[in-house]
Amino acid sequence: MGGGCYGDQVAMLKLLKYLHGSELVAKFQRACGLFLIEAAHQKRKLGAPSAGDAAHRRGSTSPTCSTVSARPQYEVRNRLLYFLFLVSAGLGHEVFYITFPPCLHWNLDPFLFRRLVNIWTVSHVLEKRVDAEYGLPSTHVMASTAIFFTLLLSAPSRVQFQFEVGLLVAGVLSVLVCLSHLCTGMHSALDLICGALISATLMLVTYPYWETFNWLQLTSPLSPVGALVLALFLSCTYPELGCSVGYWVNERLGETFEPQGVLPIPLPALTLGGLALASTHFVVGVVALVATRQIMKTAGLWVLCSWYGVSVKDIDARRRKEIEVPYRFTTYTSIGLVQFILVNRLFIVLGLL
Repeated sequence: MGGGCYGDQVAMLKLLKYLHGSELVAKFQRACGLFLIEAAHQKRKLGAPSAGDAAHRRGSTSPTCSTVSARPQYEVRNRLLYFLFLVSAGLGHEVFYITFPPCLHWNLDPFLFRRLVNIWTVSHVLEKRVDAEYGLPSTHVMASTAIFFTLLLSAPSRVQFQFEVGLLVAGVLSVLVCLSHLCTGMHSALDLICGALISATLMLVTYPYWETFNWLQLTSPLSPVGALVLALFLSCTYPELGCSVGYWVNERLGETFEPQGVLPIPLPALTLGGLALASTHFVVGVVALVATRQIMKTAGLWVLCSWYGVSVKDIDARRRKEIEVPYRFTTYTSIGLVQFILVNRLFIVLGLL
């Protein structure tokens, strides 16, 4: 009996080692049409690691870094898969977070966006910094998987749709994010599996309290204080949008911009007029958010760097917590307030609502 248990443990350790090793990553890269053509090793420059740095530590690297002579270079033989995974990898980055969820808020239902941000916040408590998250687990996979499946679980009470189709879409997008990180060498298979399992556990544990938290978030007098404190805390790890304050203010003003009528509502028809209106919402909203981000980030860094007597161009200085935390806090809280309070009112002024 003891020998059998020991044998099982050894087999499990071998499996975990294989899943965490570079051999599986390299095999998958070759299957996707990525082949090593050169490997010139030089000293890496100090700074935040890139995807290629992370993979290089495992014995493989990202093809996106092929122009840097200090890292192994790859030949892309399957450009379709390469660009598919390149786009899929973007689903775990800031560009995705500042475009897709706000578009959902402006064009479908703010309630769904609120759910996404809440579970996204929980998943990022474990992350120190996006640009350096190349270890176990994959927090990009955690966040993206949580977003897709939270949307799937929250939507049936708000929008009429075929759950099976939604499940298929959420599953495919989650798998694409996982495979893209494996293809680009950013993570091992074990990193991805652990990230997905942690995300599923977080949703399972928090699901019974989603409705209660939503009610407190909108009605509690302490909601803005708690949101700002949480945003300040998460500025040390990942930029958290100040959306809770915006939703709370909208609730107080009596303008939540949520769908009217009996829920769940039918999905909007895909007409040319509807697509044009949604595209206009997207363009106007994203321009407002990007402008807010750029203005607040530039102003915040200039004030803080001047206060501490360092150059704004000094990357290492900008990563000091006394500089990074305040500028991230002000920048992303401002984005949240603009998105949830000002943008919809801008739509009204422009006749888009």
